[in-house]
Amino acid sequence: MDRFKICFLAAIFSLIQLGFAFYLPGSYPHKYEVGDYLNVKVNSLTSIETEMPFSYYSLPFCQPSEGIKDSAENLGELLMGDRIENSPYRFKMFKNESEIFLCQTEKLSGDGFKLLKKRIDEMYQVNPMLDNLPAIRYTKKDGYVLRWTGYPVGIKVQDVYYVFSHLKFKVLVHKYEEAANVARVMGTGDAAEVIPTMGKSKDSDVPGYMVVGFEVVPCSFAHNADSTKKLKMYERYTTPIKCDSTSVSMSVKEGQSIVFSYEVSFEESDIKWPSRWDAYLKMEGSKVHWFSILNSLMVITFLAGIVLVIFLRTVRRDLTRYEELDKEAQAQMNEELSGWKLVVGDVFRAPSNPSLLCVMVGDGVQILGMAVVTILFAALGFMSPASRGTLITGMLFFYMILGIAAGYVAVRLWRTIGCGEHRGWMSVAWKAACFFPGIAFLILTTLNFLLWGSHSTGAIPFFLFVILILLWFSISVPLTLIGGYFGARAPHIEFPVRTNQIPREIPAQKYPSWLLVLGAGTLPFGTLFIELFFIMSSIWMGRVYYVFGFLFVVMILLVVVCAEVSLVLTYMHLCVEDYKWWWKSFFASGSVAIYIFIYSINYLVFDLKNLSGPVSATLYLGYSLFMVLAIMLATGTVGFLSSFWFVHYLFSSVKLD
Repeated sequence: MDRFKICFLAAIFSLIQLGFAFYLPGSYPHKYEVGDYLNVKVNSLTSIETEMPFSYYSLPFCQPSEGIKDSAENLGELLMGDRIENSPYRFKMFKNESEIFLCQTEKLSGDGFKLLKKRIDEMYQVNPMLDNLPAIRYTKKDGYVLRWTGYPVGIKVQDVYYVFSHLKFKVLVHKYEEAANVARVMGTGDAAEVIPTMGKSKDSDVPGYMVVGFEVVPCSFAHNADSTKKLKMYERYTTPIKCDSTSVSMSVKEGQSIVFSYEVSFEESDIKWPSRWDAYLKMEGSKVHWFSILNSLMVITFLAGIVLVIFLRTVRRDLTRYEELDKEAQAQMNEELSGWKLVVGDVFRAPSNPSLLCVMVGDGVQILGMAVVTILFAALGFMSPASRGTLITGMLFFYMILGIAAGYVAVRLWRTIGCGEHRGWMSVAWKAACFFPGIAFLILTTLNFLLWGSHSTGAIPFFLFVILILLWFSISVPLTLIGGYFGARAPHIEFPVRTNQIPREIPAQKYPSWLLVLGAGTLPFGTLFIELFFIMSSIWMGRVYYVFGFLFVVMILLVVVCAEVSLVLTYMHLCVEDYKWWWKSFFASGSVAIYIFIYSINYLVFDLKNLSGPVSATLYLGYSLFMVLAIMLATGTVGFLSSFWFVHYLFSSVKLD
């Protein structure tokens, strides 16, 4: 119960903390004096073949003498499956050490041996961290230097399994530079400390260093188990250890123990502390990102030309001619009218399932607002990769706060469709508060049962489920209802023309209108698909996504394309006397989600072809479905609102008696 209270308060604090952008989490250096201990931490074991993280100590690794302790984790880290724990690896600042004995494990049982072989087959990676920096590993292939984070548990060579039992660490350090004009800093984990702002502290003259790099070379070294029986942790191994990453010798067998050791060297580096993440964030493929943006601009220019033609050559010309006629001529012209002018009395007829449309538009505004604000903050550097989980926490925070916008838009649209009717606004506000979160909760609960059954750290703990529900009902729902109240008080948007009592018959179409609606999604998808590859690689291939500036530009372009596509299609439907534009305008741009889901399946088949097991594939498809639903609501909302404005503007210019 105490843990539940602590986690709930931590979740609230994490969300409130994001509301005050006074500091960048993890952006302040920690000063280590010569001889100070540096403790390595370990994150969950991860694999791109299963996408299911597991605890580091689920495998027979050495455990710290003081016991296993969890680090403080924010809400985003827990949702991402991060489980950061202490490890027995420790160094002394600027003291090189070699042949350090760590431990000799118990003899491998049958189950332990099978599990270790399974994790090696599934290509699981160990993820050590020092001073908030993940360990980086360099390999060479075809003359190119490749960068990886973490190192593999082991390797299989000719049906024999080998484990990496010796680690060669290199720590890059830079002389500590006194920070100025920095007040008390709030932070978590290794980044939390207080930096003096004026004067000199007692130990300011003592030389200190900052960690600016952390590298690891894993080696499979066959230790002599008999010679280590009397050794204690951190004592020197009796014989020299040659770390050769190109050869393997420590095979694992059932009933055999494993000896682990390590060495560490320190190297002074010119890398300054603010640049220490550059090794992880090398700008690769920037030309591809620019190509994505140029591709989007071409699509926008093409659609903008069509919109310009519609407005200037067609709509403006017709309206000018219509307004110049006297009443008698207008009456005669009405009999000869064709196209969109014939549906004047039906264009604002209420759509089918109006409350569902209002709820989806309201939730779409909430999701779109969350995405824009989160990506903008990330592009400005407030959610850097150095701050694990901040992006997810920020998304939750902004989503809950923007519940007030969802309620306002949904209820005001409901009253607009009902011509000012107040009845039912509370029901619409409740549905807006529960529609998307309810579907998300259903999907995540189903996937969570699969993760629980696999004993993965990616499973959301039960107490965290309770916390999320409490945050939902104590913050998001009340704000949505408040927004609905203001929407009910606000004046509804009056339609410029009256609606006939008897609906007009829609002429038979040469082709199904929904076919055109579904095909319209290809244009927004064309602006997104290049950047989509980098996003998918970040989510599923363990790569760090950091080009939020590019992503923000692409998102703005996507919004413009969705608005233009929906506007053009709405005009085309009105021209063929099809006045049922409400839902079609929503799905004209929202249908991009269908193509993103097809792309996700393509990515699963061709890029994640090593993904093993039905559970992993189900997890992938489930999370993809969740993402696609959010995209459909956001893009559909953009299309609907732009079409609503266009239709309202178009028919407000028509004068009828």
